[in-house]
Amino acid sequence: MTDKAIKIQQYLDSHRKDMVIFLRKLAGMETPSKESATQHEILSFLKNSLESLGYYTLKVQGKQTGGYLYARPKNRAKTLPLQVLIGHCDTVWPIDTLLEMPVVETMDKIKGPGVYDMKSGLTQLVFALRAIKDLALPLEVTPLVLINSDEEIGSHESTPIIKTLARLCDRAFVLEPPLGLEGKLKTARKGLGRFTITARGKAAHAGLDPEKGINAIVELSYQVQKLYEMNDVGKGISVNVGMIEGGISANVVAPESRAVIDVRVLTESDGIDITNRIKGLRPHLPEIELQIEGGIGRPPMEKTERNQKLWKTAVTQGKHLGVELRQATAGGGSDANTTSLFTATLDGLGTPGDGAHASHEYVLRNKLVERTALLTLLLLTKPLNRKS
Repeated sequence: MTDKAIKIQQYLDSHRKDMVIFLRKLAGMETPSKESATQHEILSFLKNSLESLGYYTLKVQGKQTGGYLYARPKNRAKTLPLQVLIGHCDTVWPIDTLLEMPVVETMDKIKGPGVYDMKSGLTQLVFALRAIKDLALPLEVTPLVLINSDEEIGSHESTPIIKTLARLCDRAFVLEPPLGLEGKLKTARKGLGRFTITARGKAAHAGLDPEKGINAIVELSYQVQKLYEMNDVGKGISVNVGMIEGGISANVVAPESRAVIDVRVLTESDGIDITNRIKGLRPHLPEIELQIEGGIGRPPMEKTERNQKLWKTAVTQGKHLGVELRQATAGGGSDANTTSLFTATLDGLGTPGDGAHASHEYVLRNKLVERTALLTLLLLTKPLNRKS
């Protein structure tokens, strides 16, 4: 370990109990994405926490969501480049989940709704900045903070501010959970697309005049087969028909049927290609109308040169802590997909654990300090795009 790494590790070790208490407080605030009123308490709590560290904060109310919290140091050298820390406070868990799934500590785990995805990451964010302040560690890149409350439902309202900050920043650190118990950092993510195909035929009595009808469900069955032919495991392309509905009654030739399709791609070019192929589908049966809507909503986070440069920086800082880091590609998307379009991005910096969106959700207690120390060291590194 370097002297700086030892100093940071010792500081965080001395605040281990405080970190666990902080995480428990966050997890004790239930924050389902679609219930915007629930976000006020946690965003206010985080706002106060950052203000106590000397940060200027701005809490912006969303139109249909709980909004987001932006923060920057009050006293900062305006000539320094910028870096952004991104996290989300919303979860997939409905109100009263805590009654069935309370926050529980064991010798090696902290369990509860949202602890892994991603309230441990928010805990790391606050305590990394606290360590830098209390230890008076010099920064060469000014940290900005963005915490949104709509990530689990696509970040539709917060994406514009995320894009703006990413364009301004030398790099972005996203505090989503890592992959696996070994805590692999996410250096690539698949892009996500959502499409809806509606087939419109003609109703008729299934017993008296079946030949006068045009069955939209039958048409959709042909389209589903075409969609599944678009899957390409080798290229990392997945096309999944996840929902299908249609028809009026068993004794009526179905006049309309609808399918919702989830698409995942590893590259922007594959996203364009699969979009064109889906939107290029044509009816199989005569006199059927096909309506195809949707597209790639979150572009992929690709293994760009700048992202790999940031990954190598993380490897070096991990070694200073005696930690050997590994990288991986995630099948799901996050706000890192957005920041990666504009700046070097590293994701999965949260605490190792398991059970995202599952009833056994937990983080490994002994990894909370380690991952906070790693984040602290990363924030202290030189800018990637330094001139000298």
